[in-house]
Amino acid sequence: MVRVAEIAESQQHHPRWENEWSVVQIWLITHEADTKITEKDRRMASAIDELLNTKSSQKNENTDPQQLDEVKVFADGGSRGNPGPSASGFVVLNMEDTVLVNQGVYLGVTTNNQAEYTALKLALEECKKLGAKKIQVYMDSLLVVNQMKGIFKIRNRDLWPIHQTIINLTKDFEHVSFAHVPREFNKLADAAVNRAMDEHLNLSHGANSEA
Repeated sequence: MVRVAEIAESQQHHPRWENEWSVVQIWLITHEADTKITEKDRRMASAIDELLNTKSSQKNENTDPQQLDEVKVFADGGSRGNPGPSASGFVVLNMEDTVLVNQGVYLGVTTNNQAEYTALKLALEECKKLGAKKIQVYMDSLLVVNQMKGIFKIRNRDLWPIHQTIINLTKDFEHVSFAHVPREFNKLADAAVNRAMDEHLNLSHGANSEA
């Protein structure tokens, strides 16, 4: 965005843009031409494309497996009914906040806590596939975070097996940290949960309608 701002300043043409996480959306119009697309917009678009192509080429040339040694994980789970139709979602990002994995998985009928724990399990399994060695986990479930830290006891015996599975998974990494974040900072994982749930329920509804 800084480089694009420099290009915009040099061309005296300032686009409107929105930035959320690693996604930047840019709109190019010429107000003086009654908001029509002009050659001025095309020059700006070409300059942005050239900048992105150059950065992409440099990234591919300089790709180093060590860059993925440390990643961030945002995980979430949800149940509509508790117990009820449930799904887990997680997002894995590198330390520059580029999204590496964004996944939601429908679980069937289970509880909210089971879905939260399953999201964490699936995320760590994915981090292992990526070859990450240090994991920063962020969840909006204070219960799961504090149980993983050993602050809260696990009173629900149904959670013991998956908790132990996750404990065993953490031993495959050099370091795993757990931090609680407000729900508004866990929107990507929450969206993955709802996407997986909605897709499954809509497909099920369609199949029932056809039957």
